[in-house]
Amino acid sequence: MNSKKLKILLALFAINSVSLYLYFSSHPDQPRHNQTPAYHYSNNLPLSVKPWPILPSYLPWSQNPNVPFRSCEAYFGNGFTHRIDLLKPISETNRKLGDGGGAGWFRCFYSETLRSSICEGGRIRMVPERILMSKGGEKLESVIGRGEDEELPNFEAGAFEIKVSDRSRNGKRLVDERFLNKYVQEGAIDRHTMRGLVDSIRLADATEFTCSKWIEEPTLLVTRYEYANVFHTVTDWYSAYVASRVTGLPNRPHLVFVDGHCETQLEEMWRTLFSSLNYAKNFSGPVCFRHAILSPLGYETALFRGLTENINCYGASAHDLWQNPDDRKTARLSEFGEMIRAAFGLPLDRHHIPKPVSGHNILFVRREDYLAHPRHGGKVQTRLSNEQVVFDSVKNWASKHLDCKLNIINGLFAHMPMKEQVRAIQDASVIIGAHGAGLTHIVSATPGTVILEIISSEYRRPHFELIAGWKGLEYHPIYLGGSYADPPVVLDKLKSILRSFGC
Repeated sequence: MNSKKLKILLALFAINSVSLYLYFSSHPDQPRHNQTPAYHYSNNLPLSVKPWPILPSYLPWSQNPNVPFRSCEAYFGNGFTHRIDLLKPISETNRKLGDGGGAGWFRCFYSETLRSSICEGGRIRMVPERILMSKGGEKLESVIGRGEDEELPNFEAGAFEIKVSDRSRNGKRLVDERFLNKYVQEGAIDRHTMRGLVDSIRLADATEFTCSKWIEEPTLLVTRYEYANVFHTVTDWYSAYVASRVTGLPNRPHLVFVDGHCETQLEEMWRTLFSSLNYAKNFSGPVCFRHAILSPLGYETALFRGLTENINCYGASAHDLWQNPDDRKTARLSEFGEMIRAAFGLPLDRHHIPKPVSGHNILFVRREDYLAHPRHGGKVQTRLSNEQVVFDSVKNWASKHLDCKLNIINGLFAHMPMKEQVRAIQDASVIIGAHGAGLTHIVSATPGTVILEIISSEYRRPHFELIAGWKGLEYHPIYLGGSYADPPVVLDKLKSILRSFGC
């Protein structure tokens, strides 16, 4: 057993080493360790970075132009196979003597399957005063009633700039409308903020390219829409994770929100997953990025696309897929769930995750009132009108169950720290809940967890059945005629599930 673990660790170390090599060989603007950068700036902003954790379900994200269209890897992994170089790094053209070595670069990786692009570039300047939006990051209570239009960014020309050595190109657009329509498509989104960001990029020569701060380490630029909703935020988390992996970042990147939304409880996860977090408007002047990555909108991930497209994929272990690749199976969501747990320091070994020794945890994810955002009244929509009665019935039944010790966990997620929410998901043998965004946390569930969703007639949507399938989790629905659930029906389904655990 120890020999097997040693081989696994050596294999993961080898993969990490290859990833580092590929990153630095494809990002010539990044200084290597123990190497003095060719260009120095007096107002650099030193920041520490978090390393990537070792994930049991990790599979390489290296570029593979042969990823089949609409395969599981194309949907959930690196299907961004079409590379478009808009400004090539100097090392790929002619690195000549002079200031040409200080010029920027920009490229995009396009996924035909997702109809989405991950773009990245070097020597990019952000000018906050040219981004029209609220400041962002305020306490929720201080901005009650603020309109969403105030929080979404409008980009003036030159909100973002890239340094060029050719003065004749100063002030010119990086991309035209044809490029945007092909690679940053609006789709059904009324206001595609990332498209607006790319459209604002202008070229600037050395005389125009001045910076109050430089950020040396890779930085993700993210714009969000439904930032207070767990499901939509998970799509943003996943998009940011995929963008980081597709671009081969050697460590977890820094994060800049290019929007004006206020703080929410969900920021705890953003700060935990990535190296640091800031808001664009919190910078006092133009800030320059040695390497910036543009994270696609969460609406463009498979997690959201799957609500309207038939994504015929099933969860499988990375070990099985490594030995027997299958275009209809994926371990990417399991990898992402492990990333979330690892970020909080929770155990990852799927064969040795310590489930409670005192019995099986049955987590009941509750819907409760809380103030979500400035336009929210503090009341959630009722999806299960007798939720408390159902919860009490399950708890009373479990207290009298003699075959197994059953622990009923009251999942009041709206008032729990994010780490405790993730821990509750990890420790659960069964997760029960009415259809609601809180169930999106099942992305962090461990193998063997069973999902029981109670679905009212008004909210018959496939979100969590799809996520369970894509993770390879057993899923059971209870369909209601309205919003009332008969407690004996719920108990009968729960008893059936527990019999599979020998209870």
